[in-house]
Amino acid sequence: MPLRWIVCLLLLLSADAWAGEPVATVRVAFDRDGVTAIRAHGHADQATGREVSADDPVRIASISKLVTALGVMRLAEAGKLDLDADASTLLGWRLRNPAFPQVPITLRLLLSHRSSLTDAAGYWQTPLGGELREILEDPRAWDAKHAPGSYFRYANLNFPLVAQIMERATGERFDRLMARLVLRPLGLDACFNWALCSDAAAARAVVLYDADGKPVKDDNHGRKPACPVTPASDGSCELSHWRAGENGALFSPQGGLRISARGLARIGQLLLGDGSLDGQRLLEPGSIQAMVGPEWQYRPGNGLTWEEDTGGDDAGFFCRYGLAVQTLATPVKGCRDDPFGDGVARVGHSGSAYGLQAGLWVDRKRGTGVVWFATGMPDERSGGKSAFSAVEEALAR
Repeated sequence: MPLRWIVCLLLLLSADAWAGEPVATVRVAFDRDGVTAIRAHGHADQATGREVSADDPVRIASISKLVTALGVMRLAEAGKLDLDADASTLLGWRLRNPAFPQVPITLRLLLSHRSSLTDAAGYWQTPLGGELREILEDPRAWDAKHAPGSYFRYANLNFPLVAQIMERATGERFDRLMARLVLRPLGLDACFNWALCSDAAAARAVVLYDADGKPVKDDNHGRKPACPVTPASDGSCELSHWRAGENGALFSPQGGLRISARGLARIGQLLLGDGSLDGQRLLEPGSIQAMVGPEWQYRPGNGLTWEEDTGGDDAGFFCRYGLAVQTLATPVKGCRDDPFGDGVARVGHSGSAYGLQAGLWVDRKRGTGVVWFATGMPDERSGGKSAFSAVEEALAR
């Protein structure tokens, strides 16, 4: 049965299902040797009628966090970063939860969402020339009830701080650093916030649509955007104003990676290869295992199992988490993190933003994996038997 029919059937069978269907869906299956199957349906750009393909770059949302963590681990292996050092030392200024001023916050806690940070004060709004540090001065940025290390709370703000630490350790702009450490070694024409992608890749960008079919991101008419970052307060966009270690949010490490589904499959192959791909080693097996962890597993009272932006509609979505790596199918009451429905503990990460729902998941024991994304989706993940949407469950299968 064609994938489109499966998706539509699942939506019709669910009383709570979303009434529409995706603008585009792409699914790429792979193993350690390469891509094994591709399915693509719909439009990358509805205005021009351009059909979507597995080679079109898409803003892959929070799967960007996993790719960012690969860069962190490369720097850790090179002795540039210490996962367990006080992040205050790495940032050059004191990072503390005001309610727990004596408890250090480490890079490991930032990567695993156990830092006690929240997204209530924002995380991406700092403009070019501004300082991310100002967000941390807002009391809403902190969980005043739980000390760092004691509680899991998924918060995007962790990753601009991670990027800022990376920049300060190297003196390199985050997007350039990620290109050098991860994207170019893997042969990927991918980028954080468009600046370093080729013009050819930008011309194939997948436009992101909301559930009403309105374009909400990357509707760039075949070109790179005039400004790839949040402009300066005066509206200017002079990237020479960038300064290492001031604004780690600028190139969206939490969600701004533009990469094709085929390219993302290579990231999955790297995980399957324990840090090696095409005979070249990017990371040691121990670094991949450290990412997988998990650092945290849900039990009542030790963390939230949903992202707070969703209002808890997807409770049970997060139940095991490492260093920017999620593990699925947690056999614990209250966990609904198995879109495949087979109980296999796959690892990877999900993505959801601007009408996109996406996933990168690998079965390390069997040596197989899958990448998917759907555009034109509602904000909530609806209609599924798990905390994932019915559309994602269809793509998983």
